Amino acid sequence: MELVTIVSAWLVPCFILIVLATAIIKKVPAYEVFVEGGKEGVKMAFSLLPFLVGMIVAIAILRSSGALEAFIDLLAPILTAIGVPPDIIPLALVRPISGTAALGMTTELIHTHGPDSFIGRLASVMQGSTDTTLYILTIYFGAIGIKKMRYALKVGLLADLIGIIASVIIVSILFG
Repeated sequence: MELVTIVSAWLVPCFILIVLATAIIKKVPAYEVFVEGGKEGVKMAFSLLPFLVGMIVAIAILRSSGALEAFIDLLAPILTAIGVPPDIIPLALVRPISGTAALGMTTELIHTHGPDSFIGRLASVMQGSTDTTLYILTIYFGAIGIKKMRYALKVGLLADLIGIIASVIIVSILFG
């Protein structure tokens, strides 16, 4: 454990030193290149801002309107019959949209049910087994101007669905 602490403390400074040494050897103006990259990063951040605000507003509307709760109430009998706790559904629905909102829901589920409960474990596994597909497509495709997503949306949401189903099956088998 002590070795891991030492390595992690020295990893970033050594990486920076290697990058600077490589720049000196290759005669690259490291500081100027760094500043130029910073300028591009700021431009990219400003171009992403409208997409990010739109996504945050959409999530807020979904949660505050009560539509999410109504949808869960509609599905609860079916989910309970197949062994899926209805409490987990908001996480499964929000995870493809926003990682931050999903992390908040996971934290809330763990706080409410406990980290060693079935729901706590399922929320943790689901959080790690799915991705923020709609967020990624909105932000990154929007930033570079891709308007037609073609198969990216379908494949991404299918991967999320498989991750959700696999989470339920694996946690049920291991911790059932």
